[in-house]
Amino acid sequence: MPKLDKIYTKGGDKGMTSLGGGQRVAKESLRVAAYGTVDELNSALGVAVALGVTPRLAVELPVIQNELFHLGSDLCFLEADKERFSIPQIEERHVTKLEALTDDLLEVVGSLQNFILPGGTAGAASLHLARTICRRAERDVVTLAREEGVGPFVIPYLNRLSDALFVMARYENQQNGMAESLWDSRL
Repeated sequence: MPKLDKIYTKGGDKGMTSLGGGQRVAKESLRVAAYGTVDELNSALGVAVALGVTPRLAVELPVIQNELFHLGSDLCFLEADKERFSIPQIEERHVTKLEALTDDLLEVVGSLQNFILPGGTAGAASLHLARTICRRAERDVVTLAREEGVGPFVIPYLNRLSDALFVMARYENQQNGMAESLWDSRL
C-alpha cells in the first residue's frame, strides 16, 4: 500500500508525471490517459453509490471500484516492471466474475427488445454515464495496447464491465419500478 505523506509534489508542474516504476512520461501519454480515464470511471461509480443504488449493487459496486484500482495499477506499470514490483493486476477471475454478475442480473431484467434511452432513477442514470466512461477507457486502453504492452485481462475486463454497467442500470430501474424509455426511431 502506498503511503502518502504529502499530496502535492510539484513534480508535474512541467507536464510530466511518474509511472509506477519511476519512469517520467508526459502527462498526455497514452498510458497516463488510459489510467486517468479508469480513475474517472471509478469516480463515476462512487457517484452512483452516493446517489443510492439497490442493496445488491451497493455491495457489488465497491468491489468493482477496488478492482478498478487493480486495473489502474496494472496500467501505471510497464509490463517489464510488474514482476519486480509485484503489483495487484486484473486477472481472469475478475473477468469471469463480471460475466457471472451480468448473467445473474440479465436473468432478472430479461432480454432487451429495443435500444433504451439512458436515464431513469438517479442511480441508473449515473450507471449509464459510468458505462460510457468505461467504453472510453476501453478505447483508450486499446489505443495504448497498439503501442505498448498492457496486461492480458485489462481490455476484456473493461469490455465486460461496460456490459455489466448497462445491465446494472437496467436492474436499478427495474428494482425501483422505473419503466425503461425505449428509443423511438421514428422521431
